[in-house]
Amino acid sequence: MHALLVQPRSPTTYWSYEHSLPFVGKATTLPPLGLTTLAALLPAAWSLRVRDLNVAPLQDADLDWAEVVLVSGMLVQEESIREVLRRARALGRRTVLGGPAATSSPGAFPEADHLFLGEAEGRLALLVGALEVPDPSSPRLLSPPGDDPPDLALARVPRFDLLDVDRYANQALQYSRGCPFHCEFCDIVELYGNVPRVKSPEQVEAELDAILASGARGTVFFVDDNFVGNRREVARLLPVLQAWQARHGFPFELLTEASVDLASHPALVEGMVAAGFSAVFLGIETPSGAALQAAGKTQNLRMPQERAVDLLTRAGLEVFAGFIVGFDTDGPDIFDKQLDFISNLPIPRAMVGLLTALPGTRLWRRLDAQGRLRRDAPATGDASDRPNYEPVMDERTLLLGYRRLLDGLYDADGYYRRCIAHVKQTRFRRGVTACGSAVEGAKALFRAIWGIGLRGPRRAHFWRLLFTALRRGRAAAPRAVTLAIVGESLIRYTQEVVLPRLDRAIAELPAPAPAPVPARTGA
Repeated sequence: MHALLVQPRSPTTYWSYEHSLPFVGKATTLPPLGLTTLAALLPAAWSLRVRDLNVAPLQDADLDWAEVVLVSGMLVQEESIREVLRRARALGRRTVLGGPAATSSPGAFPEADHLFLGEAEGRLALLVGALEVPDPSSPRLLSPPGDDPPDLALARVPRFDLLDVDRYANQALQYSRGCPFHCEFCDIVELYGNVPRVKSPEQVEAELDAILASGARGTVFFVDDNFVGNRREVARLLPVLQAWQARHGFPFELLTEASVDLASHPALVEGMVAAGFSAVFLGIETPSGAALQAAGKTQNLRMPQERAVDLLTRAGLEVFAGFIVGFDTDGPDIFDKQLDFISNLPIPRAMVGLLTALPGTRLWRRLDAQGRLRRDAPATGDASDRPNYEPVMDERTLLLGYRRLLDGLYDADGYYRRCIAHVKQTRFRRGVTACGSAVEGAKALFRAIWGIGLRGPRRAHFWRLLFTALRRGRAAAPRAVTLAIVGESLIRYTQEVVLPRLDRAIAELPAPAPAPVPARTGA
């Protein structure tokens, strides 16, 4: 069986870092971990190819070679998913769509011959059988219904050998699935459950061994949606992870995502830093306690969020974070509150989006019951699009406030001010992490000095940040250069894409009703 596994192209978003990648000489940010995970579970007799459209276009030769085309993607990749399915179908190739998009919106992709919903471990028999023995009467749904999430002990080492690892800015590893919290707007608990499942430390070591053997160095993103969802198991993993890094000379700088309550567990924080973690993404969302309470994100109320960010930063972690505006409890003052809140935090990468009702979430179900979902504007997965529901706040006020907020956060002054605050606060530990080879690091530094420090419009900001870092010691300089490189994408994407898009959306809204003319009184 010739099986072609295709990763659809992602549109440009805050997460694509399109203007940063040339500085580090890479094609895209992360490899298609879902496809390499699936590849490890498919029959050994199958001949496999993985094609990532974020690295190179899909060639007709690959489709001609394939007997079946398996596609996995997210809603934000919907346009590319559809294009791949249409091309494969036009050539008579059978297609299977899986991943988050298919699982959350199975009715949205009529172009696929078959759908596979949910996770793959221990659940592929029906799919493999239908593909190996083609039968026109095979069901469209090729995944067993209603079973429990799989035990991650069934997971195998992903097929990193099917990738050109040099094309990726980071490598990826998944340690756990699921989250113990119940945030109304989040689809993770709907997709993976409320009981975090983890791989054993030995499985994690085996995956790191495979990544190392592939020739990759630099950054490994633990792509868990909440790395500390199972704190007992994480505490068991971290010493093993630190020992593995020490045995191999700390070849990897580690990043992950976690809940804000990580800051309440200093032993875990110290263990993460010692193991080589240098950054963590937090879902901070909002300074509004009322919004957090209404959304069910009460874990963010256990400690002042500013305090949590301060503790993690001083421990040595770069905090990058997600924020949301447009909650039902938000008033027109939320934009100034968010701007003030974020501007006073050492968080350079503040990803701010409009509240989105993702299919299958508690928020989606509530808004559907209230008749507020916009059926003609389904969720795209891009949080800077217009809301896909009728917001409580006047939509013009919402979009104008969101525009003002982004403009304030991602002009050069605002962004670099947060970078300098981060560099001044964080604790840098020399010799703990590495970022790629010395040659790659030198090339990135040269490109940054030339492209940002000498020729770029933000050169004064660049040198101010770099000199601030050097006063903290040589270990701080790589972080400063990285933040400057990252800023090129965040600032340019905001100013060149998001703000003009919002301007167009605002212009398309119905004109506001004229203010009433007060009645004349007196003679």
